[in-house]
Amino acid sequence: MISPAEAERLVLGSIRPIGREDCGIGRAQGRVLAGEVSADRDLPPFDRVMMDGYALRASSLVAGIRDFKVEAVQAAGMRAAKLGPGKDACVEVMTGAVLPMGADCVVPCEHARREGPGVRLQAAPGEFKPGNAIHLRGTDLRAGDLAVPAGIRLTGREIAVAASCGCATVSVSRLPEIAVVTTGDELVQVGSPVAPHQIRRSNDFAIQASLASSGYPNAELFHLHDMLHEIEHMLWHIIAEYDFVLVTGGVSKGKFDYLPAELDRQGVRKVFQGVAQRPGKPFWFGLSSRQTPVFALPGNPVSAFTCLHRYVLPALEKASGLSPLPHPVAALASPVPADPEFTRFIPVRLSVGPGAERIAAPVLVNTSGDCAGLVGTDGFVELPAGRAGFSAGHVAPLWMWV
Repeated sequence: MISPAEAERLVLGSIRPIGREDCGIGRAQGRVLAGEVSADRDLPPFDRVMMDGYALRASSLVAGIRDFKVEAVQAAGMRAAKLGPGKDACVEVMTGAVLPMGADCVVPCEHARREGPGVRLQAAPGEFKPGNAIHLRGTDLRAGDLAVPAGIRLTGREIAVAASCGCATVSVSRLPEIAVVTTGDELVQVGSPVAPHQIRRSNDFAIQASLASSGYPNAELFHLHDMLHEIEHMLWHIIAEYDFVLVTGGVSKGKFDYLPAELDRQGVRKVFQGVAQRPGKPFWFGLSSRQTPVFALPGNPVSAFTCLHRYVLPALEKASGLSPLPHPVAALASPVPADPEFTRFIPVRLSVGPGAERIAAPVLVNTSGDCAGLVGTDGFVELPAGRAGFSAGHVAPLWMWV
């Protein structure tokens, strides 16, 4: 068996980019940006008024002038007015307006009292300086500056910037088509009658939900019975048609665990089988003849869910071109014994420590089949094999459930 670190290295080293496509800006939420966005002009593109008020020369205030003549009213979207030559000249302006030519200061309307065609300002000497309530041209971005780098999953923030730069469409990573395959005669559909010796399918729905939450909504579910001819026929079509294949169950060494041998017959090259980890020891990974990644996850729900987060989601992120971020960590809230042979993945509940650090409280899960035990947990920490134990305060890598 190999270590989780070696399994991760082999998986990520086998992943190819998924390709890119153009996407309308209105549908880009959650997509991974494949081509960077640059500013097509200065942002803001003009000296922008930040508050409703009166635009004037700050030097007039310094000179002691408090009564001003309102020469024009300028709203957002109007061409810039020009301040007259008089020291008492001002223009009434609205938030978002272009700063009138000749003005260098905006006095908020709360500090002014309108008196017929004029306005009296209530301001102490030096209270409003040049640049007050003005968003200067180009102070956010200059034309040609990098606005949004590639490799970011787009949220409203990045989409706002891209739209401001005139990007009606953006280049994004293509959404991979993913097959999620459950196996086993003991599994029945959720809404079907269930016999005492059967259990309802849950792994595929859990995996599909986590994939969608992670930005990969194109996951189709399949179920294969423990019949060699059915596995042979369906698996061929699935491997040929999908970008990623995730199989749960049938990867151990039991009499009806047909999958490893059938994958081999269909030209899927085994990269590894078996990882020194608990849960998830039977985890299998291979590549088809067209380099389709095939992940065979253990059938027990906790094992499958853990392997999904530890290996599959990072592989999808790499295929999508998502830039890696520093991996989160958490400090153990209580001691945890080590396993001399296996890395342990321990479910945890998170809280915040006095220094804003993450504190991970280990949660005892009955077995790797205890999916109910994961309810209320936030993720899992990874504790390597071969140590006497881990004391409270030990800082461990943290994997968050999605």
